[in-house]
Amino acid sequence: MFDIDISELARRSGVRASALRFYEQKGLIVSTGRRGLKRLFDSETVERLSLIALGRASGFSLDEIAAMLTGPGRPDIDKTRLRAKAEELGRRIEVLSRMREGLLHAAACTAPGLVDCPKFRRIVRFAGRDAVRPPRPRFRATPA
Repeated sequence: MFDIDISELARRSGVRASALRFYEQKGLIVSTGRRGLKRLFDSETVERLSLIALGRASGFSLDEIAAMLTGPGRPDIDKTRLRAKAEELGRRIEVLSRMREGLLHAAACTAPGLVDCPKFRRIVRFAGRDAVRPPRPRFRATPA
């Protein structure tokens, strides 16, 4: 397939050209050359950008994504890191679900004031506990 320039890649992927240049600088994507002043990329870069977007949406840092995507050939995605991230997301979903239920209760509560509602006070206490709990250790991208 033919190489595409950076503006076409931005259009196809929905990623701004400035972000593409940054991703290239970080080693997440690689240009194949230039046409005039515009960088060129192979068409498979669109799929790679989709992997980057999925990683970002899952909460991986760009350094973590780079560690999984760099190197020759196909991406080497560490399944242990994926499992750890899935567990982390599961914990976050639990916290967010409790917060959602608390907000729904607060919106429907018939107590004269929310601070008078024992259930709401319990929700606030648990939400505060979750907010001040130290974060769990994360995997760090290892230098290549």
